Amino acid sequence: MATENKYYPIKIAAAAQDSTLKVNHTCVRVKNPARSIEFYQKHFGMTLLGSKDFPDMKFSLHFLTFPKEVGKTEQGQPEIFGTSGVLELTHNWGSENDPEFRVNNGNQEPHRGFGHICFSVADIKKTCERLEAEGVSFKKRMADGRQKDIAFALDPDGYWIELVQYIKDTEEAPRKDIGDKFNHTMIRVKDAEKSLEFYQNVLGMKLVRKSEHENAKFTLYFLAYGVPSGQNSSSIEGVLELTHNWGTENDPGFKYHNGNEKPQGYGHICVSCNDPAVLCNEIEQRYGDKISWGVKFNQGKMKNLAFIKDPDGYSIEIVPSGLVL
Repeated sequence: MATENKYYPIKIAAAAQDSTLKVNHTCVRVKNPARSIEFYQKHFGMTLLGSKDFPDMKFSLHFLTFPKEVGKTEQGQPEIFGTSGVLELTHNWGSENDPEFRVNNGNQEPHRGFGHICFSVADIKKTCERLEAEGVSFKKRMADGRQKDIAFALDPDGYWIELVQYIKDTEEAPRKDIGDKFNHTMIRVKDAEKSLEFYQNVLGMKLVRKSEHENAKFTLYFLAYGVPSGQNSSSIEGVLELTHNWGTENDPGFKYHNGNEKPQGYGHICVSCNDPAVLCNEIEQRYGDKISWGVKFNQGKMKNLAFIKDPDGYSIEIVPSGLVL
């Protein structure tokens, strides 16, 4: 890793100084929303914050989270975009009736990119035993592979759900059950240095943990908008995990699948704050054509939001915390 920033050398003030910034949600496309919503409610105890149909574009959005106190908008609706740990399920109408339709889960060649979402729990062994008894499929059980302290469950579309335990004797609080958390979203990145500069300098995230695995030749970087004092990073929500497989940065032809090109699956993460217009304007002014936009702020069909792209082409939605669907 280089010691000097060379890709995005200026830390954006609007991001560095905005205490309202948070990783709000992660979007994945699903074939059958009724099936997926039931799965996350029944097996993980998530609650449906709200849904929205878009008839002109023939898709629907469904927002789930673990039970928590969520603020209200001026209209009295749950403040979906003002909290962290939200899972957005996007349904393109008709996919549930197409026997050939499959989502890309991001873990199969040649379309690897997005890896998984991660739920952290107080007692992983107990959680895994319950899920198996309920008939949930697993990609990896705790007994499989080298790492015995994690597991990977599978949702109805084949997306991987990592399960980790946040109560650890070797780390700080929490020491008791504080409920299940939507801890992080993992994406693979080609050039760790470039991606770290983007997420830290452009979007204002902080590197909260790094895990190097020399035997398997990969490194994990965990970023967030802050960890409350006395808590470990696996016990909070709104974390982004970047996975770097060593050597990809030196291959000019190497590219990860961003989830939005065919075949589709993963959609984006979403960053929310009180005034995204200020943030987006400063990014545009500082970096110009170094930054790629899917949609600039307030310029798309859906107003009051933007989609920025990271160095690998993954989309990041930027919205106001009080956005009403």
